[in-house]
Order: sequence, then C-alpha cells, then structure tokens
Amino acid sequence: MKEIILNFPKQFKVGIEAARGVYIKPKPKKICICAMGGSALPANLLSMVIEEYKLDLPLTIQRDYTLPSLCDKNTLVICISYSGNTEETISCLKEALAKRLKIVLISSNGRLEKMAKKFNLPIALIPKGYPPRMALGYQFGALIGILRNLNFLPASFEKELRDLENKLKPSKLEKEGRQLANKLRGKIPIIYASNRLKYLARIWKIKFNENTKIPAFWNYFPELNHNEMVGFTKFKAQSAKRKAQKLDFYFIILKDQEDYPRNKKRMDLTTNILKKQGVRGEIIDIKGKSFLEKIFSAIILSDWVSYYLAKTYGVDPIPVKMVEEFKKLMKAR
Repeated sequence: MKEIILNFPKQFKVGIEAARGVYIKPKPKKICICAMGGSALPANLLSMVIEEYKLDLPLTIQRDYTLPSLCDKNTLVICISYSGNTEETISCLKEALAKRLKIVLISSNGRLEKMAKKFNLPIALIPKGYPPRMALGYQFGALIGILRNLNFLPASFEKELRDLENKLKPSKLEKEGRQLANKLRGKIPIIYASNRLKYLARIWKIKFNENTKIPAFWNYFPELNHNEMVGFTKFKAQSAKRKAQKLDFYFIILKDQEDYPRNKKRMDLTTNILKKQGVRGEIIDIKGKSFLEKIFSAIILSDWVSYYLAKTYGVDPIPVKMVEEFKKLMKAR
C-alpha cells in the first residue's frame, strides 16, 4: 500500500495512454458513466472538474443496475469497472447494447474485456492488480483521455493532468497523514467540505471504510448547517454514555481558499460550535496551485491517514474481505 501511494502520480500518464484510439463517431451530446465503488470515483472527480472549469459537458453518474431514462441515441455510455466483473455495471452495459447506444469501456480485465472483444467495443485497458480505489489515477487518466479524444476537453487540460506526475509529492504529505491518524485513533471520522469539493469528502470517507475498515461519514456546506450539525445538540451532555459505548467522533473540514467566502465563514463557525459541544476536530487547508493539484494532494493525504490508522489497528489496508464475501453470497442466491 505504501508503494502504491508513493507512486500514485505516475498513474495519470499510463491511464491517458491507455485511452489512445478510444473514441466514438459521431460525437455524442451527453455522457452517462456507469460505475460502482472505487471505479465510480473518477466520475465524481469529473463532475467537480466540469463545474470548476465551467465545461459544456452534460454528465450523469449511474450507480445502479439500470440506465437512467435520459439515455438515448445522443448519449455516450461509459462503463467503468476496474475488475471488469462489477455486476451492476455489466447490467447497464447489457442494457446499453440492447438499446444500441454508443459505448466505451474502462477496465483492467474480466468480463468487460471479454465483452469488448465479443461486441467490438472500444476499451481503455489499464494495469491490473490494484485495489480499485487505489487505481484512481489510471481510471481518471483513461476517462480524461477518452473525453479529450472526443474534443470535450482542451489539450491544455490533458497537459495539466500529465504534469501532476512531477508536481505531486506524496512523501511530503506522509508526516501530516501519520499525525492526523494518531488523532483519529479510537474515533469515527466525519469529513466535511464545500459543495464545490463535496466529492473529496466522500472519497476520504471511502478511504477510511476500505483502507482502515472503520465507519466514517461525510457531508458538505452549506447544507449540513441546516440539519446535520443539530444532531450534536446533546453530544456534550452524553459524554459519559459515549465513553461507555466507545463511541466518539472526530470531524475534519477540508477547506480551500477558493471556496465561496460565506462557506469559508460557515466552516470556521461550525468548527467553533462543534468544539463547544465537545466534538473534537480540525480544519485542513488544501494545498496546491491548480485545481487538480489541490484535489489529488487531498486524496493522497487521505491515503496516508487511512493507511497509518489501519496500521495502528493492526489492519491490512489492501483487502476488503467483507465486500468479497458479500459478492459470493449474491452469486449464491
């Protein structure tokens, strides 16, 4: 896991190159990405990129067995499954084939690779052997490469992504990640961010779930100020009961200086209110010069935190046995 984190910035170039020659004619008018779990994370990042760069790219993300009703002849269906065997994604692919929609695939092997050969579908094949959540650079690079082939993105954007190989420095984030992991020992993480960066909070939550094998929760500003924070009203008064149940929380607010000013104020005020209620936590300022550098620096930090927290619990961060056991039960029924 440590080697994967340290070498993560090299994934983008490989993913982009895997998408060479993967395109569809005529150019579609909208995109639907079908994916689950770690394979859906590049779609979430793309949605943030679309908003940040104000791109004209209608995008729908589908985490289910069926295609959304808006999928028609003008839609490109992009099926992403790192393993190539995700049953929900394969179900969507079969429906897209039946409806004769435009399709491209991103995978490392499995049934998706076999179906690509059988139905002559364009596919970006990326390196196999990684946990899907840790192959995010490969998958995102391939996705950006495909959209670049279709002229949905400027060449400058692909260059910006490639340049991250030299700009991202995972080793410089390791110490911060280890220190935060020490603070989180014995606690349940709650991760908050602005609506603009809400999927960053979601990715942090997933890293705690899969790497550290603990529950974690996420939400975003300003919405959480209208509901979730009220849930801590009696938190301080119930401290003895929480200790007896070994239930404690630690909130992490991911803050970017480019966030909307009123949301930054909300973050500061929420931090003060939660601490007065007896909830421990902190604000983390996202580092980086460009939007992509900030996003992936924050993701690398989440990898370090969840990795070192897993070590303190004596947990192997790579396998997700519960997920694999659940898949076997689904097949058995």
